[in-house]
Amino acid sequence: MSIKLAEISDLDIIKQITQKTIAKIYPHYYPDGAVSFFINHHNENNIIDDIKKHCVFLCENLEKNIVGTVTIKNNEILRLFVLPEYQGNGYGKELLDFAEMTISYNYDEIKIDSSMPAKMIYLKRGYKEIEYHTIRTKDNDYLCYDSMKKESKLLIPNNYD
Repeated sequence: MSIKLAEISDLDIIKQITQKTIAKIYPHYYPDGAVSFFINHHNENNIIDDIKKHCVFLCENLEKNIVGTVTIKNNEILRLFVLPEYQGNGYGKELLDFAEMTISYNYDEIKIDSSMPAKMIYLKRGYKEIEYHTIRTKDNDYLCYDSMKKESKLLIPNNYD
């Protein structure tokens, strides 16, 4: 498994991973209006903007299939998705480890907005809820999510002992 920086030529696979994961997983947690909001939020233009800022990464498995993506902006983890057929194989953990380590080099705190499906994962990794949000979507549906954070703990070996 490897993680690499995304390029503009990767747009279609990033969009596919994001849209397919939302369409498959989120309807079990959110009403239709909220699912549509997520899909529209992670649109092609937003993905392109993030690729151009060099903050989108791809996870490739041993068979060279792109199975997941994560976006890292400053000290925030965004757009972390693993294709449904590859979930449960450690790819999400690897992407999250990578994002946390990357952020830890420059920041003391890591932030993430958690969807309902991912919240338990983040709680188990030491994230704390700091704010609860609701967004009214079409048909008066609501998208609910938590802003979360945790301390960044970059461990640098001490070679002076």
